[in-house]
Order: sequence, then structure tokens, then C-alpha cells
Amino acid sequence: MTLKTLKLSEYSDAADGFRAVSDMASAAKDRIELQITVAMKKANEGEAAHAADGQLRELAKNFHYTQVECGLVSTALDGFVYDLEAARKKLDAVVEEAHAKKFTVNSDGSVSYPPAGEKTDGKLPEGGTITSLAEDPTADAIGRYAANIDPNPNAQYAQEYADLIADAVKEATEADEKWAPKLRALKADDDLTVSDRDWADAKKDTAGVLKGAEDYLHSIKEPPKHGTPKENAEWWKSLTDEQRADYIAVHPDSIGWMDGLPATVRDEANRTVLAETRGATQIELDAWMAKEPDRFTTVHQLNPNTGEEVDVQVRDPEKENEWQKWEAKRKELQGRIDGMDSIQSRYDNFTGADGTRPYLLGFDNKNLGHAAVSIGNPDSADNVVTYVPGTGSNLGGIDGEIRRAEALQAKAERTDLTHSTASIVWLGYDAPQSLVPDATDDTTWADNARGPLSNFLTGLDTAHHGGHVNSTLLGHSYGSLVAGETMRDHPNLPVDNAILVGSPGTGVNHAKDLNIPTDHVWAATAKNDLVNMAPPPAGRLAPLNPKAYMQLFDDHSAMYGTDPTSNEFGGRTFGVPNGHLPGWHLKLMPAHSQYWEGDSLDHMAEIVTGGAP
Repeated sequence: MTLKTLKLSEYSDAADGFRAVSDMASAAKDRIELQITVAMKKANEGEAAHAADGQLRELAKNFHYTQVECGLVSTALDGFVYDLEAARKKLDAVVEEAHAKKFTVNSDGSVSYPPAGEKTDGKLPEGGTITSLAEDPTADAIGRYAANIDPNPNAQYAQEYADLIADAVKEATEADEKWAPKLRALKADDDLTVSDRDWADAKKDTAGVLKGAEDYLHSIKEPPKHGTPKENAEWWKSLTDEQRADYIAVHPDSIGWMDGLPATVRDEANRTVLAETRGATQIELDAWMAKEPDRFTTVHQLNPNTGEEVDVQVRDPEKENEWQKWEAKRKELQGRIDGMDSIQSRYDNFTGADGTRPYLLGFDNKNLGHAAVSIGNPDSADNVVTYVPGTGSNLGGIDGEIRRAEALQAKAERTDLTHSTASIVWLGYDAPQSLVPDATDDTTWADNARGPLSNFLTGLDTAHHGGHVNSTLLGHSYGSLVAGETMRDHPNLPVDNAILVGSPGTGVNHAKDLNIPTDHVWAATAKNDLVNMAPPPAGRLAPLNPKAYMQLFDDHSAMYGTDPTSNEFGGRTFGVPNGHLPGWHLKLMPAHSQYWEGDSLDHMAEIVTGGAP
């Protein structure tokens, strides 16, 4: 029988082969991005060098696509082998039992049985051959089996064996029919261009392989549900290299956000999600652009010079509202694409310094879009600072947040030449998008972020190669409330220092409530930062009222607890420049965004590296 003689090892070997190709493609991608392009940029300038850099980026994209698709092929083959092994185990068990009874299993699946039973005229009832009812569903066969006409008791056993054999063969056939189209779907286009549609198709391929490989993946030790970072790390360590590769191939989205796993693993998974999401979003934008509504109406007017009647296109007020809705959606999609491109640009523009190598520790396009980007490897750095941005933050504006993380990492490295620093921007939550009313009267945004941020910080500590790392949590604006609530509600959080800048409050009234020594809690707010005008709980001033700007409160209340820069709060403060006065016709709160400059940046770097301003 085909199933009996099938060499499953050949498919397993093929899976190993595709996995090896995937690994080689991954290594080639990294070599191009992290070594070859870096060397070229240092040695060459000009248009030719720029063109070569662009070609190398495309080559890296090809290798990345090869890595992802070959990983899926490998997982699909593993799933196919698992399904066939299950069918063959059933077949082997039946055949072994039949042979033990001296039955013969024929190549077509029928079963021959020997003479047995009570003698008639000195003879045993003759043996015979029975085919599965599934193979021979005729009325005679079914009736003969049901009435047990055959006086030979072996006939019933043979019928059962034949039916079990047919079931095993049916399972194998179903596995073949299930996996054949899935494997065919993994065939790439015959060109050297990895398009947006290719990446979007890769995402569909992942979903298809995942659905087919459910039984196979269930056979592997599954990740803990709502696992702690420690439990996640233990689960990951329990898997073989093959199993890890298969999980990354079909679950890159969940692996990428799994706290406690190595930064390199999360980076690999998230970069796949980034590429696939970027392709799908570009296709969505292209389709949306094709739907642009007409804003104009043709009217007839007289040309004042010639007196002739001419057709003129003018804005149509009735169509304007429809166009504005369309434009808002276009801007949102383009903003998300711009954010994704800004993350990818960190890999494209990597300069080769180990401390500035980007790691994507989390990414998705859900709701407002989320990302966690580290400058430097947090698993090996001596110091790690995690920056939580505040009001107005979203995926579309992630470039500015990454720039802040980069500036602090560079300053920290110059501040302490003997220790390495990894600087992370953590936008793992939906931040309020407006000052009024979102950021001025609602803690729901922060409440939803406390658990994810706690797990992220604990995961950094869990994955660190040298055990506990000097960890600093930096919260800006509404992000300081997120940081404060997280530290307040998680007493054992592995955080050594807290920095709170431009803070409307931290959700506590005293630094000791943040569960670290009060002399490790630092706060600063620029004199000209309009967060100073945020109303206290009683609300005696309109939020950020320009007419009330120079007034001073007679207490030290903030929107969310005691002002962390006040003496009553009990922490420490550091000096920052006054910042620019608000220019109402240009920018509402310039000073609120200037903490990553000058003396303020210097002082934050001192804190991050274990010093005191």
C-alpha cells in the first residue's frame, strides 16, 4: 500500500532543507543590512553609491521574503508529516493486530482471513477476503455484514480491520488534499521584485498554513495563556530549534509581543509583521485613492473679457463634507505607512555601531497602532531606559518618538563610556489624542496600559543575559501617568529609577508610592511648559487657558495627584531650560516637547547611567 510504504522521512528532510534556506536567507538579510551597506556608506559617496545602496535594500527585502516564505513551507511540511504520521500509526496498529491473528492485509486494503469456527461435515468454515464497507458500499456487502451470514467468526474481525484501514487511508488522503493547495500557494512570483502585494499574500499564506497546522502545533507544548514573562521564557527554552522556527513562522504577531523572550527573537518576528502589514496597508491606501470623490461642480459663467459663456470648476459645498471624510481616511492610512517606513529606515540607515542597532520589540497596526523600538540590545546592555510617550502619540508619529530614544541613547553612551545603554520607546498602548477632553479628565488610557507596561519591563529583566539590569522608566506628559500608575500598582517592578517630565501627575501623591527609593524618583517641568496650567482636581482654571498662563496656583495639585516637581511630592528634581514661550499662531506647547535637548537631555542621561544631576 502507498501509505504503508510512504517514506515520511523524505518530507521531514525537505522541511529541514527549507528551514535551512530560511536561516541562510535571514543571515544574508542581516549581513546586507548590518554589515555590507554600512561598509559601503563609509567608503563611498555620490549618486552611484546611493543607487547601489538602494539595490542592496531591495536585495535584503528579497532575502527577507525568502526567509518568511521558506519558513512557511517548512512549517507546512512539518504539519503534513504530522498528519500523515497520525494516519500511518493507525494503519500500522491495525496491520500488526491483523497479522497477529494470521490475517493477510492486501495491497488494496482488503483483508483475507483464515478458516475458523464450528466444523460442518468435518470442515471448518472457509476463509475469505473482505473489503471495507467504505470501499464496497453495495447492498449485498452491507446486508451480509449486518446479518453476519458468514459462519466464520473471523469475517467480522476482518471487516473491522478493513474499515479501520480505510479510515486511516481516508485520513491520509484528506491530509494530502488539505496540504497540496497550501503548498502550491507558497510558490513565489517568477521575478526579483518583492511587491506590496507579495507581502500581503505572505500574510494570507501565514493564515492558511496556521489553519492547516493546528493539530501539529497543538502537539507541541503550547505557550502559557496569559503567561508571565518568566513562564514565557521557560516555554521558549523548552522548545527545539525546529519548533521555535515553526512558531515564529505562523505566529509572528504573538511571538513579537511575548515578554520574556530574547530581543533577537522578538525583532525577527516583528519585522515580518511590519513588512506584511506595510504591504497590506499600502494596498488599502491605493484602493482608497481610487475612490477619491469629486469636490467640484461645473458652472457656466461669462468671461468678462470676451463675453463668452465658459465652463468653470468650483468647489461644491455639498460634496465638500464627503471629500473631507475621504481625506481624513487617506491621511490616517498614509500616516500609518509613514510610521512603518520610519521604523524600517532605522534598519536601512544603520551605521554599524552595536549600541545603535535597532530592535523591534513589538509592533501591530491595531487601533492607533503600537510599536516598541529599542536602540541597542536590551538583553546585553548595562543600562536600559524605557520611554513612555504621552498625548497625541500614535504609529503615524513614531518617528519623533524614536528620535528621542536615539538622542538619549547617544547622550548616555557619551556620559558613561564604560557601560552600554539601550534606549527604548514603548508605545504599547493607545494614548489620548487630544488635550481636551481626553488627556485632562480621563485615566482610562493609563489604566489600560498598566498591565502591558509592567509585563514589558519585567520581560526585559527576565531576558537580560546578566540578570538584573539598571532600569529607568521615563514618562513624558500623559506617559508619566502611565509610568506612575504602573509603578504604583506593581510593587516588585524591576525599575531602579523614574524620570517624569512635563507631567500632569503620576496617579500618586508622594514619591514613596512609586515603590522605589524616593531619591531615585526624578521630575522636571519647564517653566514655559503649559502643562503647568493643567487644572487641579477642583478645576479652577480652564485647561491650558492662555489668559491664565502666567497665574500661579496657591497649592501644588496636578490633574492626577501631587505635582511631582513639588517639595510635597518628596522626590528629586533636575534643572531644565525654561523652553520657548507658546506661539499661539504656530505651536501650542513648544516647551512641552523640548526635554530631549540641551541641559535637560544631559541630566536625563546622567540619571539613566546611574548618576545624579
